[in-house]
Amino acid sequence: MLDATLRSGGTATATPQAVAKQLTVSADPAVGPETSVAAPVVPAVVRTGPAARLVRALLSPWARLALLVVLLAAAASSVLLFDPQRLLADGWPPQLGGAAAAAVFALAYALCTVAFVPRPLLNLAAGAVFGSQLGLGTALVGTVLGAGAAFGLGRILGQDALRPLLRARWLKAADGQLSRHGFRSMMVARLFPGVPFWAANYCAAVSRMGWLPFLVATALGSVPNTAAYAVAGARASSPTSPAFLIAMALITVPALAGTVVAWRKRHHLRGH
Repeated sequence: MLDATLRSGGTATATPQAVAKQLTVSADPAVGPETSVAAPVVPAVVRTGPAARLVRALLSPWARLALLVVLLAAAASSVLLFDPQRLLADGWPPQLGGAAAAAVFALAYALCTVAFVPRPLLNLAAGAVFGSQLGLGTALVGTVLGAGAAFGLGRILGQDALRPLLRARWLKAADGQLSRHGFRSMMVARLFPGVPFWAANYCAAVSRMGWLPFLVATALGSVPNTAAYAVAGARASSPTSPAFLIAMALITVPALAGTVVAWRKRHHLRGH
């Protein structure tokens, strides 16, 4: 009937039952892929319930920044209770020795640097507890671990919230220097002790510096200063010895040089 109507020039009107039957036949696998009908696409449902809104709020940049502040405050409070300065007076606990002591000290060193404990104090303690060579190695491992932990926390929890706030000229200049010349800038920051360790870590995390340049520059640039403090800590009992005097000179000269460089570069940063 349908073919006859089409041949005669008329208009064929199919009943709903006929359309359903035709679709059923076309969807039959025995008919072949050339006549199969694709299943309708179901649009994705966007969840807007209270749980979804709560998850989005917890993952927002400012919520992550608040979490970073809480973690750093908790770490600083723990360090104040622990009082790492006792290592210089009381020494390392006698029940720990050898490689286990070095590993525990490196981990404690890293956690202390994240919690804003000054590295000179930790380097002196490393030299006083383990001697010059092992103290240097332990302090360098703790330095890289602490820098990596601070960089990761700042990058994951603070970058998205803090980058829009870089509006001052000197902040933009510092961010551009770290983002474009990350390795060189971090080497300078580590070699000259005028920049606090924690400040360099979190400024680099907010910038677009990569992980590898940051860690390599930290490891290489921290060697001279860390070695000087480790030797000074190991020879603190004999402050008139040549090794102690040379170590103090290696500490003082880079500090003065860093101060001079920072003073000369201040106009350059303000101008950009």
